[in-house]
Amino acid sequence: MPTKAPKKELGTDFAVIETGGKQYAVSAGDIIDVELLGDYAEGDKVTFDKVVMSDDGKAATLGTPYIDGATVTATYLGLKKGKKITIVRYKAKSNRDRKIGHRQKYSRVEITKI
Repeated sequence: MPTKAPKKELGTDFAVIETGGKQYAVSAGDIIDVELLGDYAEGDKVTFDKVVMSDDGKAATLGTPYIDGATVTATYLGLKKGKKITIVRYKAKSNRDRKIGHRQKYSRVEITKI
């Protein structure tokens, strides 16, 4: 399971970014797990340019659908594996069953600058 950013309190700087078809509310210093990003090495800088909303504690800016020129910078921390799930398929009276598993991979990033 990807880790969720903690709920934001009023008066703190945060942004809502979109990556991997999902939206994340992030602040500087947050560590989040997102869908796989591609070929990055540990310590590389990642830039998210799909910023849906930005709030500096005084005024909020909404995009239509994204804010032009706004970026969120993060540091790539590495690959993380999610919880393993088991899928069991069974058909009664036909001697048919199948057991398979899946473990999703995520990219872990730390938000450095909004």
